[in-house]
Amino acid sequence: MSSFSFPLSSWSLAAAIGILMGVGAGIGGFTFFYAKGSAYLTNDPAACNQCHVMNAQYSGWLQSSHRSVAACNDCHTPAGHLAKYATKAMNGFRHSYAFTTGDFHEPIQINQRNRQITEGACRKCHHEIVQMIDATHRPGHELACMRCHASVGHPH
Repeated sequence: MSSFSFPLSSWSLAAAIGILMGVGAGIGGFTFFYAKGSAYLTNDPAACNQCHVMNAQYSGWLQSSHRSVAACNDCHTPAGHLAKYATKAMNGFRHSYAFTTGDFHEPIQINQRNRQITEGACRKCHHEIVQMIDATHRPGHELACMRCHASVGHPH
């Protein structure tokens, strides 16, 4: 019994890799266009409402006191362009996957990483009062803003 091996030249390997990259870029580009991905590069809160699972959060934000001082990115992305867009890219990929497969909790829930980002935003904007509150607790036992104020930005 002889074994058959398919000889791959460096040209055919490069062509195969090029084709796979082209298909991936094509599918990614179509998905980005179809999902209006460029809207997520803006600071417009309406972009976050493109998915039906965000309707309650967007509606709540429209009615909240934070509407006049903060957009979604102010609370849900870290400071700095690189960190902001890295977070938006990670969340965008995760959300796209979850919504495409239907593998997400409804109502939508914030994950631990994004909870920490939001906690940092609360503490940044409300640093004076947070310092006074934290001063009354032992080091390492500070309170989490969202523990008591979970619905502040998105009242229901």
